[in-house]
Amino acid sequence: MNATMLAQQILNGLAVGSVYALFALGYTLVFSILRVINFTQGAIFALGAYFTYLFTGSAFGFNGLLANAALPFGLPFPLAALLGGVLAGLVAIGVERIAFKPLRDKGADPLLTLVSSLGMAVVIVNVIQYLVGAEIYSFPASVMAGLPAALTFGPANNPIRIRTVQVIIFGVSMLFVVALTLMVNRTQLGKALRAVAEDATTASLLGINTDQLIQFTFFMSGLLGGIAGVLIGLSVSIAGPYFGISFGLKGLAVLVLGGLGSIPGAVVGGLAIGLAESLVPPDFVAYKEVIAFLFLFVFLLVRPQGLLGRPLTQKV
Repeated sequence: MNATMLAQQILNGLAVGSVYALFALGYTLVFSILRVINFTQGAIFALGAYFTYLFTGSAFGFNGLLANAALPFGLPFPLAALLGGVLAGLVAIGVERIAFKPLRDKGADPLLTLVSSLGMAVVIVNVIQYLVGAEIYSFPASVMAGLPAALTFGPANNPIRIRTVQVIIFGVSMLFVVALTLMVNRTQLGKALRAVAEDATTASLLGINTDQLIQFTFFMSGLLGGIAGVLIGLSVSIAGPYFGISFGLKGLAVLVLGGLGSIPGAVVGGLAIGLAESLVPPDFVAYKEVIAFLFLFVFLLVRPQGLLGRPLTQKV
């Protein structure tokens, strides 16, 4: 692999890794507050893409309850994507009310909450399939109208070419990552979230409405997951209701690699796994996911708390 090809692969890896990071941030937010993993994140990921597809004015296929259905209008893609992400966030709030809050109010074991969220994920995926079928959908070419198919960098005799959509994916992902980081670290709302994450009982005694903050956390988690689904759908396509499942596994890997509950860790872990996949030699590209998870396994043997996670301490 020459230097030009290496640089091109690194740029591609950063673009894909930024989506992994954005997706994993949703896991991280919920885990930092409730100390449980929300397995509906993969289904919410798919929902964001389907909502956006609908708002662009595109028609569904010939399967499902909504066969050949389309809205009588089409929104500009940025607005459609934002609205799709917001609706995905609202669905995530509904998931919290149905699958998390009743068990939390009863003091149930966190394992039961995990199973409940897994059940909700199965329900959402099957509802999507019932409504629109299992066909593959692609966003209309008009969403990229006026933009070049690829951008060229470097010398004219040996240029580096990267798809424009990859640049957009990286830029949008990093914009959301920076906005979330600033919100958590620089605002009163972020301070309250950090207080609940540290000790929810004490935060409640100090007057913080923990229930509302948990709802807001799920909304942000769903928004991030939905936007990540839109970006992947724009890059490759919406590959059926289950296409969020594989990214759910990647998100879990990023969550563990970066450090459980660490926002910077989710970003670094996502970029690391994206780069690891992009640097897999062409002869082994069919095994790139295996290699990425092997990299994760080997790294965690050396540093179990993850890249930026804190070692767990036991009080005796």
